[in-house]
Order: sequence, then structure tokens, then C-alpha cells
Amino acid sequence: MNLGALKYLSVLSLPVLAYFSFHSTGWLTFLPLLEAFMIIPILELFFKPDPDNFSEVEEQKRLENPIYDLLVYLVVPIQLVCVWWFLESMTQPVELLTRIGRITAMGMLCGVMGINVAHELGHRKRKYEQQMSKLLLLTSLYMHFFIEHNRGHHKHVSTAEDPSSARLGESLYAFWIRSVVLSYLSAWKLEAGRLRKKGQHTFSIHNEMLQFQVIQLTFLLVVGYVYGWAVMLYYVLAAIMGFLLLETVNYIEHYGLSRNKTERGYERVMPAHSWNSDHLVGRIMLFELSRHSDHHYIASRKYQVLRHMDESPQMPTGYPGMMLMATVPPLWFYVMDSRIGEYRND
Repeated sequence: MNLGALKYLSVLSLPVLAYFSFHSTGWLTFLPLLEAFMIIPILELFFKPDPDNFSEVEEQKRLENPIYDLLVYLVVPIQLVCVWWFLESMTQPVELLTRIGRITAMGMLCGVMGINVAHELGHRKRKYEQQMSKLLLLTSLYMHFFIEHNRGHHKHVSTAEDPSSARLGESLYAFWIRSVVLSYLSAWKLEAGRLRKKGQHTFSIHNEMLQFQVIQLTFLLVVGYVYGWAVMLYYVLAAIMGFLLLETVNYIEHYGLSRNKTERGYERVMPAHSWNSDHLVGRIMLFELSRHSDHHYIASRKYQVLRHMDESPQMPTGYPGMMLMATVPPLWFYVMDSRIGEYRND
């Protein structure tokens, strides 16, 4: 195995901690949450960002190495096993604190193992990789992300037409409402437009949005029937936490950045239209998601070859720390608004 790929195995610390959460009680059930929002942000204070890129030869070697693909494929069965562990654990008669802790553990899995890896696989061209992406999104009850993100967000990013791009001065909590609601409606609109171009009826078996609703509802009904309706509700709460983690990431990735409008439409998406973070721990734990500028510049680039871009605005810390900062709007505005001003004046 290429030793460079081994570092991405660190993401498996999350399901390991989730296992302890689902088989423990009390404060130990919050271990995944503590890792993400206490241990990792502290570590990133001691590790300097690494802006180094690979040479063309090194990039090609990474692209030809199947280990990098196998690592993200491995997440799919692990996530499904974790869902089973969670459902089984929530049938146990335990105190409220334990239930809350286990829900947060599953929520972390939905956001990090589910949606984040689904995001990577959803940009792939192979059908089986796209199906794996949809399966992971099912575990977060956010399957419409596959449509809206690929066909909506990447086209309209950093414009007023994109519900997933945060406006300057917009708080995280206002953004959550706008992005969740409008992204869902956007997915319906995009799918309807696709079907019209093919001469097919919007309300038909060919409509993926209809398929996604049926699949998700069936999944929840099966959970409710097998494990009880209370457990189904717990799972819904975990999924909500998962997609709010995603929306928080969306918030920090494009906050306050905008593309200029020309006579022919908006200018091309460039590295300057996404916030970037080269902080190592967050990069590794999220399969390089924080090198987001290059991802939007060339969406087809796989995670293992995403690059630092000199022209992209840089976050002061990694994703976990930035997500924590975003939950305190006055602090967020104080740090980021001034940073945007400095960046625009460069």
C-alpha cells in the first residue's frame, strides 16, 4: 500500500468512537462530537497549514493507485454497519443523556461518513460510484443533494442564484433555513427541467426526485416497523444533524464571496470564489474537502490530487474550528468580514 494513502484511514476513528458511543452510556456517548469539535480544532492550532502541491508525475501515480478509490468505497459498508449499530442501540432502555449522545454520534456519521464521502463519489463518472453516493445520502435522508449540488450549486456557486452560497452579513442560522428549503426546491426544479428536455413528464417514474422521496420514506417506514416509531424519530434527528453539518460546511466555504456578472452571464468559477484551508488534520479527516477552491475550479479532480491555489482566500483555521466560529455570528462577522475586506483590497 502507498504510505501516502494510509493517513486517510484516520477517518475511521469516527466509526470506532461511534461504536463506543453506541455501546456505552453517559458522557462517553459524546466521544465522536468531542473528537470533531474539541480535539481536532486544538490539534490544528499546533499544525501549520501545508500549501505544498504534488508534481504532475506524483499526481499521476496517485490517480493510478486504486487504494485511494478503495478507501472511499470502504466507507459505504462501514456506514451501513454503523446505522445498524445505532438502530440496535436505541432500542435499549437508557437515560436521556445517553440517547442524546448516541444521536449526536449518528449525526456525525451522517455528515462526515455519509454526505462528505457521497459528495466525493457523486462527482465520479462511473455509475456504481454514483449509486454508492446515493446510498450514503440515503443514510442522511438528503438524497436530493446529488441533483442540486452537481447540477445547481456548481453552476451557480457564489451568485445570488445559489441557495448554498452564504451572503456577506448572513448568519449561519438564517443560512440554514434558506439553504435547506431552497436547495430542496431547486432539486425539484432541476429534475423537472431535465425531464422536459427529454420530452418526459415531470411526475413519472423517471423523476429521480420522486424516486428519492419514495426510497427515503420506505427506509423510514421499515425502521419504524422493525425498531419502533420512537427509534425512527431518533434517526430523523440524527439525519437532521448530519445535513445541518453539511450546510454549515457550505456556509463557511463560500461566505461573502461573489462572482461578477457580465453581459454573457456570470464570470467563470475561479479559485477565488471558494474559501480554502490547508490545515492538515481537517484535510485528512474530510478527504481533502477543505481544498475547496480547486474542487470548484475543476470539479472532476479526485480528492487525492486537489491542489493549493495561491489566488484562493485562506481560512484562518481548519473546517472544524471554522464551523464552531460560525455558530457565534458576532465572532464570525468580526473575523471573516474584515478578512474579506483585506482579500478584496489585495
